[in-house]
Amino acid sequence: MNLVIRPLEQADDPQWRVLWRGYLEYYETGLSPEIFDAAIGRMLSKDHPEYHGLVADLDGKLVGLTHYIYHTHGWQLENTCYLQDLYADPAYRGKGIGRALIEGVYAAADTAGCPKVYWLTQNFNNAGRQLYDKVGTLTPFIKYAR
Repeated sequence: MNLVIRPLEQADDPQWRVLWRGYLEYYETGLSPEIFDAAIGRMLSKDHPEYHGLVADLDGKLVGLTHYIYHTHGWQLENTCYLQDLYADPAYRGKGIGRALIEGVYAAADTAGCPKVYWLTQNFNNAGRQLYDKVGTLTPFIKYAR
């Protein structure tokens, strides 16, 4: 198994769409084609230096993705990093892909001078939470939204 974590590229678009659709279906949601176009466009554009994507490439096949965003924070001088989306193809789960993607975000954040990385998940994501308990720290925050 030759797994490479690398930045998203334009040529990845078709495989990336399949993976992101799988991620959205897991969370029981869907997005319009315009959102898909905007998301990949932002991650590939120099006009949006805060928005990034990594993919897990297994011998030329994409088997996972993550999207992350740098933003300012009122409690620190450095930017912080929000890991927005993380997904591994179910056929390849349990092979370290999720961990490798998170570690890829950690490395990118370190290079960018972002000392903190955070993410959210739903309470029913038991498999994901088992990994997150190993690579992160559960916080006591509860999310509210408008």
